[in-house]
Amino acid sequence: MNVGYLGPKATFTELAVKKVFSGFTPFPFQTIPECMDAVVEGQVDLAVVPLENALEGSVNITLDYLTHVVQIPIVGEVTLPIKQHLMVHPENAENWQQVSRVYSHSHAIAQCYKFLHHHLKGVPFESVSSTAAAAQLVKETPMQNIAAIANELAAEVYGLSIVKRNIHDFDHNHTRFVILATQKNFDFAALSGSTHWKTTLMVTLPSNQAGALHQVLSAFAWRKLDLSKIESRPMKTGIGNYFFIIDLEMKLDDVLIPGAIAELEALGCGVKVLGSYPSVNIGLD
Repeated sequence: MNVGYLGPKATFTELAVKKVFSGFTPFPFQTIPECMDAVVEGQVDLAVVPLENALEGSVNITLDYLTHVVQIPIVGEVTLPIKQHLMVHPENAENWQQVSRVYSHSHAIAQCYKFLHHHLKGVPFESVSSTAAAAQLVKETPMQNIAAIANELAAEVYGLSIVKRNIHDFDHNHTRFVILATQKNFDFAALSGSTHWKTTLMVTLPSNQAGALHQVLSAFAWRKLDLSKIESRPMKTGIGNYFFIIDLEMKLDDVLIPGAIAELEALGCGVKVLGSYPSVNIGLD
C-alpha cells in the first residue's frame, strides 16, 4: 500500500503517517491538492493531509479542495501533538544565539512568537512551504548561521542540532490529520481499536430563508446529536454565499443521523456526507 502525504520528508504529516502506517510505503508531495489528486489518479492508495490546527484553525486549502474539486471520502482521523524545536547546522551549534535568520512555516513561526521575541529579538524570520523545508534549507547552507523551527524527526533526517526544545508558546497545540481514500477496507493498525468515531457533513442552506441555520441546528439538537464543530466556508459563487462543515461525535447510524439529514433536506438544504470514520489521538514518544 502507498500513502501520499504533504512533504517533503520529516513534516508533521509524515510523523502522523509513521504512527499509523508503519507498513505502508510513503510518498511525499509538495502540496495538499497534489496529495488528493494522487488518490483520484490511483498513484497512491490513500493520502494523509492536515485539516485543523488547535492554534491556527482550519487548513482552508484542505477543506476547499475536498469540497469543491475532488470527491474522496474521509476514512480516518489522527490527532497529533505539535512540538516545535529550534535547530541549526551542527557547525553552528555553539553560536546559535547569533543566527542571522530563522526559517519555518508561517504557522510554526506564529506558534513560537514569544520565544523568538525574547531570545532572538530583532532576528528576521522567513516563511517557507513547511517546517521540513526549513530544516532542509539549513542543512544545505552550513556556511550561513541560520536556524529552522521544526520537529524532532526533521532534525534527525537532515542531521541538524536541536539547540532549544519545545519553543512553542502553548503546550496543548495539536493538529488533526484526515486520511482520504476511495476505498474503506484498509486495515489501519492504529485506528482498528478506536471506539471514537466522527461523521462529517457538508450542509448548504436554502437561499434567502430567514432562520435556516437555526432550523439546521435544531435538527441535531432535539435528537441530542453532539456537534463538536460547525464552520462556514464560502461557496465561491458570490459574496454572502456559504456552506457549513459540521462534525458529529458519533458513527453514521441507521436512525439518528439519517433522520437529521432527511429533515434538513425537507427544509431545502443540500447535505453531503464527507465521511464517517474512526478517530484517534496519538502522543509522541
